[in-house]
Amino acid sequence: MQATSASTTNPTPAGGQADPGFKLPEEKNAPDAALPQTTPQTAGGPVEVVPGPLPPAATDTSTRDLSIGAAVFVVLLVVYFFVRNAYVHHMVVRRVAPSTAGSAGWLLFVGLAFLSAAAVLAIINASRYLTWGVTAPLVVVGAVALVAALFIGRR
Repeated sequence: MQATSASTTNPTPAGGQADPGFKLPEEKNAPDAALPQTTPQTAGGPVEVVPGPLPPAATDTSTRDLSIGAAVFVVLLVVYFFVRNAYVHHMVVRRVAPSTAGSAGWLLFVGLAFLSAAAVLAIINASRYLTWGVTAPLVVVGAVALVAALFIGRR
């Protein structure tokens, strides 16, 4: 479109082209009070971006969580000690040598303790402790000890 009057045309710039006459409307500083507000107050604020495929960063574990986890683990160790004694007694009744039954009982205790340590650490702070470097050795040692307790107890 071209302007109809000569007073609205601008002088030609250095490129030799005339102004086509398109102008942006002027912005109002204050919104009209009579019109309802259609956008929320937070629409102009910053946008928080959460990474998609990456796991969240490991958070620090509070002292309270560690204390509760340690208390639960100690209670489990006490329970496993009584389970160990019952297992040893059961093995001796089945005519297994007391030394062999004692070894099998301690392996049962160690296996249950390592598996419980992995579970308690995973519950305390999964993003920090539920990793291959922490959980895998605990689970492997616990499983090997439980299997060894069963095989030693059969002799």
